[in-house]
Amino acid sequence: MPSWNPFKKEKQQQQPEDEQYAPPPGPPPSYTQQHHQTPGYGYGAAAAASSSSSTSYGGYAPPPGPPPSHNPNNPFVDNTKKQDPYIDYSNRSPPPPQSEAPSSDPPPYHDWTIVPDTALLPPPPPLNNDSSPTANASAESGEAAFRWCNANPLYAPHPSGLPETQLSALVRGHIPLALPPPPSYRGEVLPHSTRPGAYKCRTASGCGDACLWTALPLYAARAHNPLLTRRPKTIYFEIRVNGVGGMPGSRPASLDEADAGIAVGFVAQPYPAWRLPGWQRGSLGVHGDDGRRYVNDTFGGVDFTTAFAQGDTVGLGMTFRAPTRDAPPGYGVGGAGGGGGGGGGGGGGGQWRQQQQQQQMQLDVEVFFTRNGKRAGGWDLHEELDERAIGGVVGLEGDFDLCGAVGVFGGVDFEVFFNQADWMYRPEHV
Repeated sequence: MPSWNPFKKEKQQQQPEDEQYAPPPGPPPSYTQQHHQTPGYGYGAAAAASSSSSTSYGGYAPPPGPPPSHNPNNPFVDNTKKQDPYIDYSNRSPPPPQSEAPSSDPPPYHDWTIVPDTALLPPPPPLNNDSSPTANASAESGEAAFRWCNANPLYAPHPSGLPETQLSALVRGHIPLALPPPPSYRGEVLPHSTRPGAYKCRTASGCGDACLWTALPLYAARAHNPLLTRRPKTIYFEIRVNGVGGMPGSRPASLDEADAGIAVGFVAQPYPAWRLPGWQRGSLGVHGDDGRRYVNDTFGGVDFTTAFAQGDTVGLGMTFRAPTRDAPPGYGVGGAGGGGGGGGGGGGGGQWRQQQQQQQMQLDVEVFFTRNGKRAGGWDLHEELDERAIGGVVGLEGDFDLCGAVGVFGGVDFEVFFNQADWMYRPEHV
């Protein structure tokens, strides 16, 4: 076999004799099987001769000489590396012993307390209905109210607040109930002779949508705002449903049969007298005919409670507190600029609202509902509203005066109580 190696350079042939190595015996690995002289894996006589002295690797001795990696002239080996890849690891010292013995305890469990608790997040916004299942005002009435609110922005609170005599009347529950102008209200309002702040009301069966409200605001922004008083403020009143068809000449009917209803709520002034509380800006209410709650909602309201029944005493309240959290984005400032006669439009109301916005302090406002002396539900005023509620909750956030309101339609018989002595439920912070 020729000794010439094409991978050797010419200068390798001129190296000293002790640097030369003989090729391994036997044919090269590429030598085909038909050239083998004996069966098996041998390489003929030369391989047999070499295998007689072999003691490892299936009867074949390793080729003589060092491995190719030891050849400094091997073009396939990077001799610039100082570390030999074929290091005898038997000469290496064992790793140092561990300073601490491994613990027999299991690994710690994942701290799930760092995962946010979704139960603490606010509930999803309620679904608004497009119409009421019982009675709905006409589209013409709603459009007229919308135009009316645009032309009559909310009143600003009186700069000096309520006179002392009126504040005293509020504390004692001696609150007059104003009679709306005709033809909105067809009925009577009779004050109780011995119980100040109590009224008996009856309407004719043909009475259209009408709203009665207190002649004095139950909440006076200049006197009751928690940012000024540094204490919470609750406003509340109750009504008792006595029946249907109380007026002489009205057709007697049950609550289920009559086209009639009662609503309790709060309104900021001015408010259209032919609209129930909760239908227009600056108002909210719970309606007894469908049991839904309305906040500036001219459509179908939000499912809330059951319809009022004859003999029920129901109450509605609002509690204003100093803010305990940052105001959520999109409320307050964003809603104030909406159309529909929002409080930001014109006059002193806009200046008062702007002053409140500059303070960047939004009150926490909770609305609650009671039935027969027990709390029966409530909601956060600043929950997300339907996008159709133009103006949002402007007028209800504690920066405007609020009056108690009772909405009616059809023939109904009911009583109203503004004096705490007549209430079945006793709220705090009144």
